[in-house]
Amino acid sequence: MEPETRYARSGDVHIAYQVVGDGPFDLVFVPGYVTHLELAWKLPTFGPALVGTASFSRMIKFDKRGTGMSDPVSGAPTLETRMDDVRAVMDAVGSRRAALFGLSEGASMSVLFAATYPERTAALVLRSAFARTLWAPDYPWGRTEDEYEREIERELRLYGPRKQALEAAGALGRFDDDEREAFLDYLRYSASPGMLEALLRMNKDIDVRHVLPAVRVPTLVLHGADDEIVSSEAARYLAECIPGARFIEHPGVGHLALGEAADRVIGEMDRFLTDVWESGSWDEAEPDRMLATVLFTDIVGSTKKALELGDRAWRQLLERHHALIRRELLRFRGREIDTAGDGFLATFDGPARAIRCAYAIVDAVGALGIDVRAGLHTGECEIADGKVAGIAVHTGARVAAAAGPGEVVVSSTVKDLVAGSGIEFVDRGPHELKGIPGEWRLFAVQGQPV
Repeated sequence: MEPETRYARSGDVHIAYQVVGDGPFDLVFVPGYVTHLELAWKLPTFGPALVGTASFSRMIKFDKRGTGMSDPVSGAPTLETRMDDVRAVMDAVGSRRAALFGLSEGASMSVLFAATYPERTAALVLRSAFARTLWAPDYPWGRTEDEYEREIERELRLYGPRKQALEAAGALGRFDDDEREAFLDYLRYSASPGMLEALLRMNKDIDVRHVLPAVRVPTLVLHGADDEIVSSEAARYLAECIPGARFIEHPGVGHLALGEAADRVIGEMDRFLTDVWESGSWDEAEPDRMLATVLFTDIVGSTKKALELGDRAWRQLLERHHALIRRELLRFRGREIDTAGDGFLATFDGPARAIRCAYAIVDAVGALGIDVRAGLHTGECEIADGKVAGIAVHTGARVAAAAGPGEVVVSSTVKDLVAGSGIEFVDRGPHELKGIPGEWRLFAVQGQPV
């Protein structure tokens, strides 16, 4: 019997989800590409694999927004938005802490989720995973821009004439003729042409390399030696950059694991997660480190302004300044960490929200007749007594110091993590940040973030 499809509210969007199995621990299946909750059970090779995964866990699976049975949306959801959707589904089913099984670009989002919410992530299983999509001088396993554009063109043939569409579907997995027909219908019901193209273009900009060292939960990286889309080198690189991660490569397995190959993958996942569960580490104490976006703001020329106004007027101006900033922090889910004179330090669980908050602060405070500079950086922070510390915090402060009056400046890490958000940047080139090793590329936010 197929499980019941239910809906969780994430903002103003309904996310379709199912809960299957009654195992001792929760496993959230974070999909890649496009999916359809109910049709997946009807595919001869997908259905048994889902049953196998639910045999040792309480499996929680969902269609990401814009796909399958979830609400249609305009444009592709960013990794940050998809993290919100996972939390919404976990909350809806009463899952306090779960393992995440991330497939393809779902693995990239799972990495980001585990680093950002270690208190809700017990373990990670990553399959057909990659840290970055496109080629770069320090990442030779990605596709070039031209190669990726050709891939998009090929995959959009899924919506063309039936014969052409079947060839495109066959390139995505090793199906026999009968199941290829069913798989094509599954994909066509899972997303519209526009949504698939939007997702593919958003995925092009994925780069979570800077996040990998911040993953502090047990991690298993599974890869098919015959994967036609993600190279073994890319998957191995990802595993090597996550502290303590295990890497297992399966001969004769492609990007999708079907039939007997799926049984091998599920068996490895079962053994790994059961070991984590039985070790007693599933319900560890509150984490002392997590990934966060830090925001620093301060008033430009504050000393001169204070002398012009006098003590009483300056104090009143600061009170209005503080009230405006706290209003925007509340609006964008920021957490005030410290206030020193005319400067604020706040943290966010999503870089796009942090950028929008910084811009709103700069805009609102401008009405008081003063200019604020703002800087943001995303990195692993140490947490103690409600405070944050570490290199990421110092880096955020140095990024803010490089901003001019009325500017929001971010590190390249922040820019990479807001792929698909519609936020535009101006490249400010390489900078040396005082006391921070290496050379840092900084970017100024251009125009109002959408």
